[in-house]
Amino acid sequence: MKAVTWQGKRDIRVEDVPDPHIVEDDDIIVEITSTGLCGSDLHLYEVLTGFMTPGDVVGHEPMGIVAEAGPGVHEVSVGDRVVVPFNISCGTCWMCRHRLHSQCETTQNRDQGTGASLFGYSSLYGQVPGGQAEFLRVPFGNQLPIKVPHGPPDDRFLFLSDVLPTAWQALQYADPEPEDTVLVLGAGPIGDMVARFAIAAGHRVLSVDRVPERLARMRLQGAETIDLEDGDVAEQVRDRTDGRGADAVVDAVGMEAHGSPVIEGMTKLVSRMPGAAGRAVMQTAGVDRMAALHTAFDAVRRGGTISIAGVYGGALDPFPMMQLFDKQVAIRMGQANVRAWTEDLLPFLAVDDDPLGVDSFATHHLPLTEAPEAYKSFQEKADGMVKVVFNP
Repeated sequence: MKAVTWQGKRDIRVEDVPDPHIVEDDDIIVEITSTGLCGSDLHLYEVLTGFMTPGDVVGHEPMGIVAEAGPGVHEVSVGDRVVVPFNISCGTCWMCRHRLHSQCETTQNRDQGTGASLFGYSSLYGQVPGGQAEFLRVPFGNQLPIKVPHGPPDDRFLFLSDVLPTAWQALQYADPEPEDTVLVLGAGPIGDMVARFAIAAGHRVLSVDRVPERLARMRLQGAETIDLEDGDVAEQVRDRTDGRGADAVVDAVGMEAHGSPVIEGMTKLVSRMPGAAGRAVMQTAGVDRMAALHTAFDAVRRGGTISIAGVYGGALDPFPMMQLFDKQVAIRMGQANVRAWTEDLLPFLAVDDDPLGVDSFATHHLPLTEAPEAYKSFQEKADGMVKVVFNP
């Protein structure tokens, strides 16, 4: 089969790889019909290279048709249409029963000190072949896949794999009151969808980015926008909120933030280090670009809440504990517990008027063969690219 493979820093190729096959009785094989390109994939493209092996199949936002099912599978059948969550959760362990699917005890990577395995996301998270491919082996066929109806185009349901639950959890963790102002840092796919959820709930939304096309897109949704290039974001937020700051802030950027050139240079240096050395530094040293997070700390009002949906690495970055304690800030964060939110999200997708605009959410639909160019353009934020969907 054809699959998108990682071959080195900024070296993504479409290659022939072996077809997946049933290993466990409750496995299914899914023929992929659509699969997304995520901002987190860019971390593998350049930053987390020390955890990658040439030939790794990437991608974690797939959906398709069940092509084969193991003898122990009874919840889905061959021919069913399914969305595959990005985190691999068994659905039955203590963590899954407590709605913490991203911490699944069955697939936890204890040797790495990380949570549940992820499709297509490095040795840090299980080195499981990903979904930017023609076929995908999916374990836990009775619990993990999300069965969706035939009929509507893939884009109606595809984002249940990552974008929708990640954005929904980020807003739930921010926990704004009905009249609160929500500041969303980043207008990429996750920040965009967080803003849509917040606007749908009646909140005032301030959206921050530096890409004109993304800011224009957010204004069309009803958000007020702040251009990162126009100066201090926190000051602009306070100017719009009677000097207090935002009631709730969602950091939807993470370590891809446009920030200090010194930190950027350090991150790139680590990505060029030999595998073992680079892995050790990435897991311990302060190599994150924390500009977005520090903006969140500054822009939130006293007694406000910060929700972190953007991905960070490293362990020794300076953390402004005095500021956070003095401002009495509450912080929540973590990988989305995808399967915990499925039932909350399906009603948004079941109505014809498409309140979240998922049918038109993707800016680019491309064949899988164009993945190398798409990764490059997505990293450069070129061609108005916000969300890419590959169609194998």
